[in-house]
Amino acid sequence: MTIIDPIADMLTRIRNAIMASHESVLVPSSKMELSIVKILKEEGFIDRYEVLKGKPQPMIKIHLKYTDEQPAILGLERVSKSGLRVYVGGREIPRVYGGFGIAILSTSKGIMTGQKAWRQHLGGEILCYVW
Repeated sequence: MTIIDPIADMLTRIRNAIMASHESVLVPSSKMELSIVKILKEEGFIDRYEVLKGKPQPMIKIHLKYTDEQPAILGLERVSKSGLRVYVGGREIPRVYGGFGIAILSTSKGIMTGQKAWRQHLGGEILCYVW
């Protein structure tokens, strides 16, 4: 099965797992998706992750984080889509929910949070918002 937008697919799988109160979710692995999952772990949105080696394709098992039965991730939004790419300059990076969320960007120095890109004066493509 061909996935046209693998990042949107990953975000949708995470969103659906949270709505169903699952402990973990499996998503297909790629370098970009692994970078996004690493950022989610660093920012405290997920508990942990592990890369599972598979024959057709490796998978990432994401262990979701809950506190008092409330998920750490309240929302995920894909911003830049295959039909409409969204780019920002280094000083135009938006704040998500007044600083309670994060923007994840693809910059010339890799995938990073909006705050880190802003500190380094880097612009790029806004991949998604997480809050």
